[in-house]
Amino acid sequence: MASGNAGKIREIARLLKGLGIDVVAQSAFAVEDAAETGTSFRENSLIKARHAADATGLPAIADDSGLVVDALDGAPGVYSARYAGPDCDDEANNDKLLTQLEGVSDRSAAFHCVATFIEPGGKPLFAEGEWRGSILKQRQGDGGFGYDPVFYVPDCDCSSAELTQEQKNARSHRGQALRKLVALIEHRFS
Repeated sequence: MASGNAGKIREIARLLKGLGIDVVAQSAFAVEDAAETGTSFRENSLIKARHAADATGLPAIADDSGLVVDALDGAPGVYSARYAGPDCDDEANNDKLLTQLEGVSDRSAAFHCVATFIEPGGKPLFAEGEWRGSILKQRQGDGGFGYDPVFYVPDCDCSSAELTQEQKNARSHRGQALRKLVALIEHRFS
C-alpha cells in the first residue's frame, strides 16, 4: 500500500480482508512517500502507486482522496492532508476549514477518492468514489480520522466520525473506489 497514513491503511486492510490480498505499508520496504505533485486526485494516486511499485518490484495500490467544499471552490481538494500547512495535523485542518466556513450557509461538500492499482511497468487500473454530505459547524464524534468529525452524513443524521467502521466502509468514497478497484483487478486476472 502506497501510504504511510495508519488510519488509511487500517481502513483499506478491512475493505480488502478476505480477498487474498495482504496489505503491507510501503514503509515496511523502507519506501518513502512520493511527492504529490499532481493537480488532481487521479494524478496523485498514479504517482504514489507507480512510485511504490517501482521501488518494491511488487504490485501496488494507492489512493488519493480529499474533501471538496462547494463554497470554497473545491478547496481543500488535493491539498486536504496539508490544508493548514505542510506540517499540520487533522485538528489544524479542521480548524482552518471551520474558520473559513464561518457565516457560510452553503456547506455542501463531498469526499472524492481515486484508487489505483499498478504492477511494475504495467498499465494502471483506476477506480473512483464520491461521498456527498455537508460540513458541520462544529466537530461531532471521535471515530475516524481527517475531516470525519466535521463531515455530516445525511442518510445517517450524524458525522462520519460517529459511524461504525462497517457503516463508514459501506458509504465512503474510499470504500466505493476500492470495491470498484477490486472488481477491476479480479477482471484483469480472471
